[in-house]
Amino acid sequence: MAQKPSIPKGTRDFSPVEMAKRNYIFDTIKSVFLKYGYQPIETPAMENLSTLMGKYGEEGDKLLFKILNSGDYLAKADESLLAQKNSVKTTTQISEKGLRYDLTVPFARFVVQHQNEITFPFKRYQIQPVWRADRPQKGRYREFFQCDVDVVGSNSLFNEVELIQIVDDVYKALNINVLVKMNNRKILTGIAEIIGEADKIIDITVAIDKLDKIGLDKVNEELAAKGLNTEAIDKLQPIINLGGTNAEKIETLKTVLASSEVGLKGVEEIEKVLNYIEGVGVKTEVELDLTLARGLNYYTGAIFEVKALDMEIGSITGGGRYDDLTGIFGLKDVSGVGISFGADRIYDVMNQLDLYPKDSIVSTRLLFINFGEQEALYSLNALQEIREAGINAELFPDAAKMKKQMNYANKKEIAFVALVGENEMKEGKITLKNMNSGEQNLLTVKELIEAVR
Repeated sequence: MAQKPSIPKGTRDFSPVEMAKRNYIFDTIKSVFLKYGYQPIETPAMENLSTLMGKYGEEGDKLLFKILNSGDYLAKADESLLAQKNSVKTTTQISEKGLRYDLTVPFARFVVQHQNEITFPFKRYQIQPVWRADRPQKGRYREFFQCDVDVVGSNSLFNEVELIQIVDDVYKALNINVLVKMNNRKILTGIAEIIGEADKIIDITVAIDKLDKIGLDKVNEELAAKGLNTEAIDKLQPIINLGGTNAEKIETLKTVLASSEVGLKGVEEIEKVLNYIEGVGVKTEVELDLTLARGLNYYTGAIFEVKALDMEIGSITGGGRYDDLTGIFGLKDVSGVGISFGADRIYDVMNQLDLYPKDSIVSTRLLFINFGEQEALYSLNALQEIREAGINAELFPDAAKMKKQMNYANKKEIAFVALVGENEMKEGKITLKNMNSGEQNLLTVKELIEAVR
């Protein structure tokens, strides 16, 4: 019995039409990245586990896909560990590599490895798939594409402003209504200080970051489970629930964090960025949200998240400032900031809201009907000129029945069909049929090119 074909949960196949839609997204994002002076790089799908482990926090490490060593991977494994079923310690003996979890850590490794070949500040973009051993659900996949843009080697807050401008440009081009949520990890560190739990900053940020998903009560339960006392949790509530305009929140924070030097530094940074944004005409709303934490351990300054306003889905873009991510690979004091566009979630949003321009999902503009060998050869000569004019065109390969060829054109949503018979060849012309209106005209190749355009 033949095996029933399938793919792993959390992954997807994409048809030609779906790929046309995805390429529209990639091309739009890429064009904005290039406009701001960012250059492309690529890194391998797999990295050494030593590069990946410990960079995403305890929960992130659990979501890394590990790759078994080649050959007899159990030959060198400690038998006592195997008997104990100690998966954590056994993994280090049977797996040296893993699939990348994001593009930022591989980028940091790239910068350190190639530091003598690149110019700082280094502005790069990267569009590649990443993998996470997460539980598949709506809007959450195990394999998905990220479109990252980062600049390293500069502490300037103008980089944060530029990233928000990029977000503004991308979503205007894609016609998606979004809200940018922004916070600063220094503010969260200051909050941890003033509630007397400075050593639990990681636990606090990981818990707060789940607020939208699990609600305030569950967040408080998680904080208590991590060892925060009731008094500290109570002090945290009014800060988490702080309302008002961005300016009002900032003024309140200046008072609340008056005793925290690092907290006030974070307030100063976010106030400057918000003021700069007002001056450059960003149309997208930017909201200071103190519940935004982004659970990744490497963020140290500004953090961003972008929400689609017309559809219920998780964040579709996120990122932030990391002051010393390259330091873990031996290159100290190189600050960076970046954001990542989640192409798969953007794709889901655009599908549900039907936001694709009609011409973005049509690959072939013109089809030549095949009436036989002589007609096909005549068509091939014309096709050469038509393609050189920038029009996507094809010849049906077989002299099949007319109905079959026209059905092919309809199914591919081809806008025009070219008919070449004995009369057309005598006159050196082509009959062009508009598939929408049904109108037919006898044209020269040059006239046809103009008509199809």
